[in-house]
Amino acid sequence: MMKKTEEKIYKEITEYLEKFQPEFRSLNTGFITKVSDGIAIIQGLSKAKMGEILYFPNGILGVALNLKKDEVGAIILDDYSKLIEGDRVISSGKILSIPASTTLLGRVVNPMVQAIDTLGEIKHTKDSASMPIEKIAPGIIFRESVNTPLTTGIKSIDAMIPIGRGQRELIIGDRNTGKTAIAIDTIINQAKENKKGKTKRVISIYVAIGQKQSKVAQVVAKLEEMGAMDETIVVVASASDPVALQYLAPYAGIAIAEYFMSKGEDVLIIYDDLTKHAWAYRQISLILRRPSGREAYPGDIFYLHSRLLERACKLSAKHGGGSITALPIIETQAQDISAYIPTNVISITDGQIYLEPDLFYQGVRPAVNIGLSVSRVGGAAQLKSVKQVAGQLRLDLAQYNELAAFAQFGSDMDSISLAKINRGKKIMEILKQPQYQPVEVTLEILQLWLVTKGYLDDVDDRECLKASLDFATVVNTKFPKIKEVVYSKEGISQEVDKKLNAFANDFKNIT
Repeated sequence: MMKKTEEKIYKEITEYLEKFQPEFRSLNTGFITKVSDGIAIIQGLSKAKMGEILYFPNGILGVALNLKKDEVGAIILDDYSKLIEGDRVISSGKILSIPASTTLLGRVVNPMVQAIDTLGEIKHTKDSASMPIEKIAPGIIFRESVNTPLTTGIKSIDAMIPIGRGQRELIIGDRNTGKTAIAIDTIINQAKENKKGKTKRVISIYVAIGQKQSKVAQVVAKLEEMGAMDETIVVVASASDPVALQYLAPYAGIAIAEYFMSKGEDVLIIYDDLTKHAWAYRQISLILRRPSGREAYPGDIFYLHSRLLERACKLSAKHGGGSITALPIIETQAQDISAYIPTNVISITDGQIYLEPDLFYQGVRPAVNIGLSVSRVGGAAQLKSVKQVAGQLRLDLAQYNELAAFAQFGSDMDSISLAKINRGKKIMEILKQPQYQPVEVTLEILQLWLVTKGYLDDVDDRECLKASLDFATVVNTKFPKIKEVVYSKEGISQEVDKKLNAFANDFKNIT
């Protein structure tokens, strides 16, 4: 019995060995010739591809970035001090990708999607997907025109510089003029709008590039306090992180956004800020000895941001109907919006919100310069009710800005010009609003309607904002259907306008 069993085993092994054909896989390898400042120069790797993951000793990962005839330049994603010249490098054959899933909501992660908050390790669910860091933007046949508003809760922006879902709107200005404040208020407003359920929900992604960790912690704390963190993802590559991570951070953010867009979701992504991203790329490029051009930036600095921002779009219903709205932030020096990086990003985006230091110091918050700010999507991304109010508002404000310059000379002015200046002052007061307090669309329209109709012309400037808010609150309470009017396709009809005039006259008599 034992002998028959041994013969059977012997026969099976013999048959297996006869059929066995070993597979030989040639490894694409190289060795480090130089390593410094998070960059490794590698000889060999003849088959390496742009953006390919490279394996270094001690479990360290890198990404091929510079491909030359005899060598490869790679950025190192971990502690480069553990590497030395002569270390062996193996190419993986895989393009750098990151995992994305719905479990990322409410989390703070680094560009490699590793948790850096106190909530423990991220456990991806069955719906997770591997998203490539670099990806060609959807073609025009996959897209549709931007036609759905994304409200910021900031009166001056929603009325005169409207943002649509799928748009790319630049926030630009000098340091400490409130750029991040606008971005955070927009995230908070999305959370408020999501809870109301009037419109399709928006998932927010905040990408912090080269920021201080203390500043990022304050942003996260404020989002948690305002109840906005549940549907927000924060991607952080702080100032203390390697430049490789700062370079990859916005691409990681857009890859996560594309995961949600592929599920038909609307996503808002904020890059804070792309100036520091350009600095990080310049540092990498100079170490790699790439030829430098204007302001020492490499020649492909425009392509760096264009291939990032082009991935923000609105997909047609046939292709899922999702969208990515991008709000990149650029910091200017001494109000110079004609500098290299600002003009590059202005030419890529669909408009810009320019924050002026002089307005900021005068106490106008947010300090939006309406003259230099523009939305190239325009009224297509506005509710009809907002469009009805905003037309007169922009005209009144333009006339005020033109006449205010003459008024400074102290020359005598006619009564019509003085009335226009007075109206402009009231509008400027109405457009002021505190940080972290985005205003509901209905209240925005009622406040702006009141001032453009002239009901605040006799009110003291310092009382205008309070009076308009009181009026909006009263109408909201006594005329509950006003919300339906605001979101309707017809907008403010003549009948509704008469009702509002009656409310305004009664309100004016009481006050």
